[in-house]
Amino acid sequence: MTRNRVCAVVVLFSLFLGAGPAVAAELYGTLLKIQRSGTIVIGHRESSVPFSYVTGQGLPEGYSIDLCLRIAEKVKDVVGQADLEIDFMMVDPKTRIPLVANGTVDIECGSTTNTLTRQQEVDFANTTFITGTKLLVKKDSGIQEIEDMDGKAIALTQGTTNEGVIKAIAARENLDLRILPVRDHAEGFEALESGRVDAYATDHILLHGLASASESPDNYEVVGRFLSYDPYGMILRRDDSAFRLVVNSVLADLFRSGEINAIYAKWFDPLGVPQTDLLKAAFQIQSWPD
Repeated sequence: MTRNRVCAVVVLFSLFLGAGPAVAAELYGTLLKIQRSGTIVIGHRESSVPFSYVTGQGLPEGYSIDLCLRIAEKVKDVVGQADLEIDFMMVDPKTRIPLVANGTVDIECGSTTNTLTRQQEVDFANTTFITGTKLLVKKDSGIQEIEDMDGKAIALTQGTTNEGVIKAIAARENLDLRILPVRDHAEGFEALESGRVDAYATDHILLHGLASASESPDNYEVVGRFLSYDPYGMILRRDDSAFRLVVNSVLADLFRSGEINAIYAKWFDPLGVPQTDLLKAAFQIQSWPD
């Protein structure tokens, strides 16, 4: 190889090395969208207490919202915009996945179960809570398990994993259930409160939240065995590893530092729902090192 060709190779190699960090730092996908718009769009629920719900002042708050606000602070640094705006958008079980998938919402911060079927349309961040389907009933109902619902009416939120679980159990056990489809948790609880149904079925932690927020919490109880396994995760768009890394980095830091325990206590101690051993293990396993 001639001296000129050697010099040319050295120059090109130097340019390649110099370009490396710039290329690696180049934004794409959700982060680029956020940078260009100057806004991160956070999807939230209306009545998923204590995860994501709207207060009397019309503001979203909850456990999932607190976590997503921490994520938004990290995103500000990554996109280089300290004045990044946060736009909250209400979603429900039918709209949450489509709105993330089509780019309208950047991250859904609610109470959504991570399933393999849903992963065909969207991605999920690391697990932030673990729950399962149970029944909310009035204390004088005599209902203790799903089998006691034979011949009775039950409210189920459309588009949820709970709906599928209850219908599958009813078919397997030959239970005669009169199913009332509802739009969200607030509507499901109202159906129970008004006597139109004998039970409302959804994730047990949400049932505790609905009962505690009612005018007469002592009139209700969460009953039965767990009928499903439901790990919660924030919804993200598929094929966007850069944004997922930012989100999971924030969560891993909260898990590793133990700060997640204070955030958890803020929202769940008032409900009398301590962390389960399974959730503690999930936090520890997901405490990825930097």
